[in-house]
Amino acid sequence: MVSRAERGPVADWFWTIDRFFLATFILLMGIGFMLSFAASPAVAERLNLDSFHFVKRHAAFLLPSLAVMIGISFMTPRQVRRTAMILLVASLAMMVLALFFGAEVKGSRRWISLAGLSVQPSEFMKPAFVVVCAWLFSEHARQPEIPGNLFAILLFGIVAALLVAQPDLGQTILTTAVWGGMFFMAGMPWLWIVVLGGSAVGGLVVAYTLLPHVAGRIDRFMTGEGDTFQVDTALQAIIRGDWFGQGPGEGIVKRIIPDSHTDFIFSVAAEEFGIVFCMAIVLIFAFLVMRGLSHAFRERNDFTRFAVAGLVLQIGIQSMINIGVNLQLLPAKGMTLPLISYGGSSMVAICVTAGFILALTRHRPEKRAVERSLFRSGMGVPAE
Repeated sequence: MVSRAERGPVADWFWTIDRFFLATFILLMGIGFMLSFAASPAVAERLNLDSFHFVKRHAAFLLPSLAVMIGISFMTPRQVRRTAMILLVASLAMMVLALFFGAEVKGSRRWISLAGLSVQPSEFMKPAFVVVCAWLFSEHARQPEIPGNLFAILLFGIVAALLVAQPDLGQTILTTAVWGGMFFMAGMPWLWIVVLGGSAVGGLVVAYTLLPHVAGRIDRFMTGEGDTFQVDTALQAIIRGDWFGQGPGEGIVKRIIPDSHTDFIFSVAAEEFGIVFCMAIVLIFAFLVMRGLSHAFRERNDFTRFAVAGLVLQIGIQSMINIGVNLQLLPAKGMTLPLISYGGSSMVAICVTAGFILALTRHRPEKRAVERSLFRSGMGVPAE
């Protein structure tokens, strides 16, 4: 047991961390590992691999991902900002390299090989982009003469251009939504809201006009015609699961879903464990988002407020897109369910996001002492 009186770094971490956040992240990772036993063997067998090939790989990424999350959670806000800056520069550089040297998969160049491992740089770009933009917005709020908002707009343009070039419309929409939410929190003028909203709509129209695969997915979603096998099968799995599921290992429809271990793991969960279980997963993600926004609402520091809100929005919107596709509420889009779907890059990157959230929401006694001092001197108000 770690003593409150002990002043070591581990004790400080234990007593200042948001343990509800920590427990929720670990719970989602545990659910993902459990579901990998249900979802991945059929996929492995179709590829002539060992039945537990993806289960073993999923397990191999769990401990490093958990270590990354815990390690980052020890950081101070300044260290989080510096780490995000380095990670963003490295990710953007790798995204450029992937366009020229990355392997083409299903018409997209999103992956690059590092030390024999396939890495998707855009996954690591997302949390770093959120933190860096939060810093830019906060600097502009603190000193209006600093063009932080302009730099954030330029940075968003670079990121969006690289995502469209891959192409990856889903990640572009996710990044745009999160960035827009943060900009709105930072006090975006109504003129900018109209301009950027119109630009987003225009971008979707251009993508529909110029990118055949985007037009095809939207047309299939709107008309129900064409190759809708995967989404139709996923919906059948959900319907077959009914309220309480067919039981562990009893799923049948899951065996013919091509990406059952990644994009459609939610449907596998529904077939074997039922709609009630899936509703619990949705509530867990909702709890993450609401708790994060609650922290952001109470936070006095602009950087921390924008960063925490942006990071939890990223997790929440990504989970909404994945679940929406499974329920045929959104056009098909390859996007993982955070901390649950199989995928090394996705798992580690989401744990980076979780580590940033844990680090930024820690209860810091030194900060409270400063706030109390300012309050007594009449220069500010306490956080609570």
